[in-house]
Amino acid sequence: MEYITRLDNYDAPDIANIAIGSELYEEAFAIFKKFDVNTSAIQVLINNISNLDRAYEFAERCNEPGVWSQLAQAQLQQGMVKEAIDSYIKADDPSQYMEVVDVANKNGNFEDLVRYLQMARKKSREAYVETELIFAYAQTNRLAELEEFISGPNTANIQQVGDRCYDAQMYEAAKLLYNNVSNFGRLASTLVHLGEYQAAVDSARKANSTRTWKEVCFSCVDGEEFRLAQMCGLHIVVHADELEDLINYYQDRGYFEELIQLLEAALGLERAHMGMFTELAILYSKYKPQKMREHLELFWSRVNIPKVLRAAEQAHLWAELVFLYDKYEEYDNAIVTMMAHPTDSWKEGMFKDIITKVANIELYYKALQFYLDYKPMLLNDLLTVLTPRMDHTRAVTFFQKVGHLPLVKPYLRSVQTHNNKALNEALNNLLIDEEDYQGLRASIDAFDNFDNIALAQRLEKHELIEFRRISAYLFKGNNRWKQAVELCKRDKLFKDALEYAAESRDTETAEELIAWFLEQKNYECFAGTLYTCYDLLRPDVILELSWRHNILDFAMPFFVNVMREYISKVDKLIESEEQRKEEETTTQQPIVYGEPQLMITSGPQMGVPPQQMPPGMVPGMMPGAAPMPGGYQAPYASM
Repeated sequence: MEYITRLDNYDAPDIANIAIGSELYEEAFAIFKKFDVNTSAIQVLINNISNLDRAYEFAERCNEPGVWSQLAQAQLQQGMVKEAIDSYIKADDPSQYMEVVDVANKNGNFEDLVRYLQMARKKSREAYVETELIFAYAQTNRLAELEEFISGPNTANIQQVGDRCYDAQMYEAAKLLYNNVSNFGRLASTLVHLGEYQAAVDSARKANSTRTWKEVCFSCVDGEEFRLAQMCGLHIVVHADELEDLINYYQDRGYFEELIQLLEAALGLERAHMGMFTELAILYSKYKPQKMREHLELFWSRVNIPKVLRAAEQAHLWAELVFLYDKYEEYDNAIVTMMAHPTDSWKEGMFKDIITKVANIELYYKALQFYLDYKPMLLNDLLTVLTPRMDHTRAVTFFQKVGHLPLVKPYLRSVQTHNNKALNEALNNLLIDEEDYQGLRASIDAFDNFDNIALAQRLEKHELIEFRRISAYLFKGNNRWKQAVELCKRDKLFKDALEYAAESRDTETAEELIAWFLEQKNYECFAGTLYTCYDLLRPDVILELSWRHNILDFAMPFFVNVMREYISKVDKLIESEEQRKEEETTTQQPIVYGEPQLMITSGPQMGVPPQQMPPGMVPGMMPGAAPMPGGYQAPYASM
């Protein structure tokens, strides 16, 4: 060391390097210091002696940029970020800015980094430097300087810095940065985090992005800013694929009323679609069932009916369910629903209108039972509607089985024109039970498709005479004259007996009736029978009966008429005989020969004169034929 200080004439670098190789670091430092090779001297302090404090003192004494740069590098490697940045600033050396920024960011030395980057920017306007400077401003909350910086000319990647600030939750800085680059989508998200919902909605309107609208809307919902959320929601619901997420977000947080208000406001939009109407109907079914019917009546053609059907069924909204089934043309399901839940869903007009359209006719008969149970007084109105497609025989059998046939008497009368056997017999039995003999007689006369004999036999022993009279009428209609007359005789229905005997055209029946009247000494009816059955009675029998019962006075009009009839007949015979004789006289005229005769009328030999005919021959005979006895020979007898 003494030689180093005393001697001056030697090659300092070489001797210093030899000393370093010999691990004489202090000697090497002294040599470099003596000859003012400060950069090498500080390297010895840093690399060999490893004393950064001495190095710092040495750098302050010599105050050379190169020395400070060497010290700064060493300090940076040792993690002394603040000291390193101070050293770089004193060295005015921005060359290691990337390493400095990386280390400072890791250690959070943003205040020092700002100073360093400000120095570096003066030396080099690198985009990286300006970008990191902006981020450092944000990290140190120097928003005024940040705003001033980005307002001026710069080459920084502001979008990138804004994203970094957003990720680091430095929303105020991000707000300034996004606003500077007009990234309204991210700006809206940033404003939402800052709680500036109105400004966020304005930014979302400028961004006009569905994702942005959703983010702002959901944030407004979380912040219970429902008016702003609705403004955003109106831009979301028009996209069918986004509607479900929006609805779920509201529902999961229990904001059903606000969601319904949103969808109600959206119905008037030009881009309103089926999903909106459908989801609103479903929401009504869950939370406001009283409004669902009105909504469906207005917009049933714009909803997804199967989806709303399921919702209505789950909510037990039976009236709305029937309405939808009707519009969806599932008439069978509509009828089944009305019968299953009549209190809520049955309406007379709708029921009668829909049931005529069902495909399954079995529902007709279930409907009959339903009306019997719930609305028996309206049953005939229903039957009137069902008449065109109903099996009347089955319907009558059904009512007979349940014992309510009298209830449907108007229906039976209205369809009796079909002349159905079951119908006729049911109505006839009903009229018998009601003792309506006039109605029964009218029914029998108008409609004949029933078991006449069975009905007649049933009525034959009826306690009312009018029904026994109808029995006789039925026997008469089936040509059972004797039974009819006997029944009339038993009930002393003399007029009917006379008429039936006359209509029978049977002499035996008429004479039996005459004999019965005589047995009963009913001479007036005897006389009436003579008049009514005049053409059926034999005068000799009547004469005998009158003489034996000494009632010739009652029979005298009959005999007068018979006498008159016979005299008229004799007169007609005489007149007819006289006419016949006159006609024979006028037609017997002589045949004149010699006049031309047609062969067809004169015969084959008509042209031969009489004097040339052989004796015993007559015109028309073949010559040579032998005469027949009496002078007549059959033509062609010889052939």
